[in-house]
Amino acid sequence: MTEIGTNGDVERLQPTRLERLKPYLIILPALLLTIGILVPFGTGVFWSFTNYNLMRPDFQFVGFRNYVRMFSSEEFWNAIRVSSTYVLFAVGAELILGLIIGLLLNRDNLVTKIFRPLLILPLLIAPVIAVLMWRLMMSTQFGVLNYFLSLIDPALRQFPWAGVARYAMFTVVLIDVWIFTPFIALLVLAGLRSLPKAPFEAAQVDGASKWYTFRKQTLPMLTPYITIALIFRLIDSFRMFDIPFALTKGGPGNALMTLQVTAYTQSFTYLNIGRGAAYMFLTWIIVYIVSKFLVNHWMKWRAKLS
Repeated sequence: MTEIGTNGDVERLQPTRLERLKPYLIILPALLLTIGILVPFGTGVFWSFTNYNLMRPDFQFVGFRNYVRMFSSEEFWNAIRVSSTYVLFAVGAELILGLIIGLLLNRDNLVTKIFRPLLILPLLIAPVIAVLMWRLMMSTQFGVLNYFLSLIDPALRQFPWAGVARYAMFTVVLIDVWIFTPFIALLVLAGLRSLPKAPFEAAQVDGASKWYTFRKQTLPMLTPYITIALIFRLIDSFRMFDIPFALTKGGPGNALMTLQVTAYTQSFTYLNIGRGAAYMFLTWIIVYIVSKFLVNHWMKWRAKLS
């Protein structure tokens, strides 16, 4: 803090106590948030190395026993297969549909002006509520979806959806795509609106086709936005619990037993907190590795452009 003295010289005054505390007050919320994240996370990691069970308050440190049992169990490899399949089909479909919807809504006409505000509606609905809505629509007795299917073929009136293991993955991916495709579409639309117009005007003057312009100009410039959407959706899909659990609680059988649902089942159905925590920690490791790879790829891409 400075002040101009009577002789015109600049005099430096001592900062007040409030000014000295300002930096600490600014970082205090971030510090509290970090503590609130790290304490439960560290507790869960510690429990993954114990035999902690809700039926036995006393627990012992068992080292990597939970991880060895996990890697040697068929349940774990089924969870990996289910989670990978879920992520692959859900995120893949959402990227394709989100890109198409974003391109369509980038036009200025009456239809796009009507549908742009409606695009955000699925994102405003909690996944559990969305699953309950879809379960009603998929009911074999009074579901509207089965009614429309019966117009194509009367036998489809009893289409089981998630009632049988064969169609369970298709059903859960369908619900996930309906909820989260608008998220990617909005990012793509924001990216399209931020692109410079000069390259596209030059391509139009040169007589370039729309497909060539999209492939050589639009898509490369949209890559940062698509990468960000991919990172967020991969992380969210790998840790997805709401939709599979609310739909069938991981069933029928083990058809929808993702890593998160398996961790919940181990912790609160079998009361084995130690083994459930091991599943959760492994899920975090997988998500971290995937997201780290994508972020590094994105940074390399940005470095090449600069």
